[in-house]
Amino acid sequence: MLKNRFRKYLPVVVDLETGGFNPQQNAILEIAITLIEEENNELFVGDTHRFHLNPHPGLKVEEESLEFTKIKLDHPLRNAVDEDYALKELFKIINKTKNKYECSRAILVGHNAHFDSSFLNAAIERNNIKRSPFHPFSVLDTVTLGALATNQTVLARICEELKIDYDSKEAHSAAYDSNVTAKVFCEIVNKYS
Repeated sequence: MLKNRFRKYLPVVVDLETGGFNPQQNAILEIAITLIEEENNELFVGDTHRFHLNPHPGLKVEEESLEFTKIKLDHPLRNAVDEDYALKELFKIINKTKNKYECSRAILVGHNAHFDSSFLNAAIERNNIKRSPFHPFSVLDTVTLGALATNQTVLARICEELKIDYDSKEAHSAAYDSNVTAKVFCEIVNKYS
């Protein structure tokens, strides 16, 4: 059972696109989670859920970040929601999956996971969310796993070594990056466990 693999933690891949590098000052612009599922003792990539976010009031969005991510905040099809709504909806999905696998908590999996964790924890705090499914500071990082498995730390290069398709034109979309990171995580964990 999945619950026995990571000390009763459910691995959930999280990717954020942000308006800068400071979790206290810069807004989250996109958030995506990809669920990790298990069958016959093999991990596989589950569903990806994502939201485009309205910048939280009072937080900054740096122009350089918009240029890098190609996010257009005023795009008519963006359908952005408020941060607290997105977090609560995603946490419902995580809690349902956590219960399915009899896990006690979720653990954030990410590429440079501490970056995503710092922004997620800041958002949880500013929205006064009392019950996050995630462990508050433990994470599983595909940078470290990639270095172990492939001697690479850049996501595109790890994918190349693992023969996972990677489209640099799609990169820096939270949903795409979350899904690719989940593929890397499953491939490495399945190989080494």
